[in-house]
Amino acid sequence: MTMDSAHAPHTGRKGAGTTAVRRSVTSIHPPRGPKADEARPAVRPQRHRRHEGVGPLLTADAVAALVTAGALPGLDWPREAAAPIAVALAALHAQAGLYRPRLSPSALLELPALLGRSLAVWCGAATVAAALDPGRALGWGALAAAVCLQVVLTCAGRGFVHQLRRRSAVRRPRSALVVGPAAGARQVAAALHGRREYGLRPVGLADPTQEPDPAGTLALPVLATHEDVRRAVIQNSVRHAVFTRPPEADERTAALVRLFRDHGCRLWLADPAGTAKVTGMRVAEPHDHLWGFSVQPLLPRPARPVERAVKRLIDGVLAAVALVLAAPLMGLCALAVRLSDGPGVIFRQERVGLYGRPFTLLKFRTLRPADEHESATRWTVANDNRMSRVGSLLRKSSLDELPQLWNVVRGDMSLVGPRPERPFFVAKFSTVHPGYEARHRMPVGITGLAQINGLRGDTSIEDRARFDNHYIDTWSLWQDLWILARTAASFFRFRLGGS
Repeated sequence: MTMDSAHAPHTGRKGAGTTAVRRSVTSIHPPRGPKADEARPAVRPQRHRRHEGVGPLLTADAVAALVTAGALPGLDWPREAAAPIAVALAALHAQAGLYRPRLSPSALLELPALLGRSLAVWCGAATVAAALDPGRALGWGALAAAVCLQVVLTCAGRGFVHQLRRRSAVRRPRSALVVGPAAGARQVAAALHGRREYGLRPVGLADPTQEPDPAGTLALPVLATHEDVRRAVIQNSVRHAVFTRPPEADERTAALVRLFRDHGCRLWLADPAGTAKVTGMRVAEPHDHLWGFSVQPLLPRPARPVERAVKRLIDGVLAAVALVLAAPLMGLCALAVRLSDGPGVIFRQERVGLYGRPFTLLKFRTLRPADEHESATRWTVANDNRMSRVGSLLRKSSLDELPQLWNVVRGDMSLVGPRPERPFFVAKFSTVHPGYEARHRMPVGITGLAQINGLRGDTSIEDRARFDNHYIDTWSLWQDLWILARTAASFFRFRLGGS
């Protein structure tokens, strides 16, 4: 469960950090961020803007329903009946994706979906009305008139909203980054640059593959590193990122998805080749286009706040119960450490937790460092001759982690999650592995997916980050229980093997 027992971590990538990076200053302000050797806490995710601008469309749909219910002659329904119709229509429109963001919205293209849902709602309303009061049954003529009027008013209202948005987009375009290999990214950036009605102003090309870029292409800088992209997003207030191939194409591109999400950017997939397929993210339907390029919004997975709250509840209850049950064993461990290594049974160390927030991690002391600097910056050696037999046993059996149950009760950690690391190494690993900083989107844990797959000690940091991010992207309560069961099984196998 621990990751503090190796002499020097493997990077898992040859030549990492040695590639020359070309930086252009056009459209990008001079860096004002922290120094590269300082710890950079992860950015707390902003509330995603996927519902931004929904209000005008909802208002147009509701007004159309209310006007239809009140304007039809012979429709002797109470006024209160119009509200359920408006709510039902809004729910069906949301299910069809009619409130999702679009670059080139059209009320006429939405007409078939609007017609079908209006017909379903009004038929349902007529059925309910006839069942409650046969005297107010709606005839076929009135029903057809209601559906037609509803569709006409809804299309007119939506067309008006779309026109206002296009004008606003031309006047106040938002900064955007185009992400992908140079050739396709240049095409998409040129389309955005020449067609202002889409409301996106390209300020840079993020090329994780670091392909060469011809001189003078739109005078846009090519951002080849994760840090370059992060600075460009902050300094240019970037609110949109347009990918020219699926974000899962490579690890660096996937890491940029997490960065954009953390800064509240809206993500799009524009496919110059027309062949892109996305497997790891939800893709909105129906498809949109950007000057002939197929484009669609990439929507984040649901935040699932209820499940996150249940996870925290389970963590607190299980950790409290485990503390009570493990109290005798922890007392024996503390006594053994005191007799073997002297005073100072509990070891306290600063670690980086959720969203980059530091906290104090607790462990049984297995090694006494020379000073605070060594404790914060030295990758602990598993066979250090300063480690006693008791310390070595605690380290190998992971019994030194038991005090971290109190960290779980306090809310600093979770039972399952990415293992926390010291600020010095977080800064160091984040500069080499683009996905390392993204591990802090989830509470850190005592054990995790990387640990049950043997990634402890002197193993690849890149592999650990990949497992941790996969755990976060596919997280579920069942997966947490499965990891806990695997961890318990490995602990008992160790004890049986050592007896």
